[in-house]
Amino acid sequence: MSGAHLLVLACGAATGLQDGGRSGYQRQGLSGSGAMDRLALAAANALVGNPPETVAVELALAGARLRAVGGVVRLALAGAPFALSLDGEAVGDHRSFCLREGATLALAPPRRGVFAYLAVAGGIPVPERLGSRALHLRAGLGGVDGRLLRAGDRLPVGAPAGAGADRTIDPLPLDSEAPVRVVPGPQADHFPDAAVAAFLSATYAVSNRADRMGYQLDGPAVAHGERGFNIVSDATVAGSIQVPGSGLPIVLMADRQTTGGYPKIATVISADLRRVAQRRPGEPLRFEAVSVERAVALAREAAAVRAALPVRLRAVISREERLMAANLAGNAVDALAP
Repeated sequence: MSGAHLLVLACGAATGLQDGGRSGYQRQGLSGSGAMDRLALAAANALVGNPPETVAVELALAGARLRAVGGVVRLALAGAPFALSLDGEAVGDHRSFCLREGATLALAPPRRGVFAYLAVAGGIPVPERLGSRALHLRAGLGGVDGRLLRAGDRLPVGAPAGAGADRTIDPLPLDSEAPVRVVPGPQADHFPDAAVAAFLSATYAVSNRADRMGYQLDGPAVAHGERGFNIVSDATVAGSIQVPGSGLPIVLMADRQTTGGYPKIATVISADLRRVAQRRPGEPLRFEAVSVERAVALAREAAAVRAALPVRLRAVISREERLMAANLAGNAVDALAP
């Protein structure tokens, strides 16, 4: 661990630490938590040379200000396009950069999307809890003392910044208009065929009742079948779409409860969970049914994309370097020539 740390000067109410999440505890009633957009987490970590699921600062809609104390800190932001500035000078997202000692990084709220991840070279070595540093707020577990970040927090830095070249990567697509692909069930038979068809053809909107536990949707109510809206509680996964008595679907997310007593009309495929997570309240959301086989293939494709992130990195080229590399004399003419 280096002697440097990040001092939190200000941050939004939903700012916390997240990694790839914890597994193996659902039978004890603890869901995995972890980053809401794991591709963005992996991209930010790749930019600073970390393993893909290393803990990072998760920002949601609101900005933040942080200062480097005790040394230089190498950082990178990926996900929703927050506007970044170092001591008032703009710097792009989806690239790495160094925050020198005493300098302040300001992040303004994003123009699109919800979640972004600020990765730190060497990680943020807060204590692990049950094999993860991910904050599970409802359980009071992980993160900094089991809570969200607040002004005055000091985040340790796992390694010095080093003198390596800064890297960049193409911004990640937010897929804000693409349909969210789902596998029907596991309780699709609790709904009339016409209700399932209506669900798949409807356009919903993310409501204001959306957080890391679940996204409740506004739109056409889904009609239940003769067995009603109660079932014997059974397991849920990230992406389970419950339909309570109101008929308004709820997409369960990273901090969901581990069991539930409402029938689940469909399940968002793992590859598309980030499409849901990055939808803002009021933004439209449509569903498209796919087979289990197709969902597995898409999961493998998504895993391959994450694994390939390090090879997609490019060196950051400064404006001066671009000018030096340009063939400025290529079109020059001899003023004395006839």
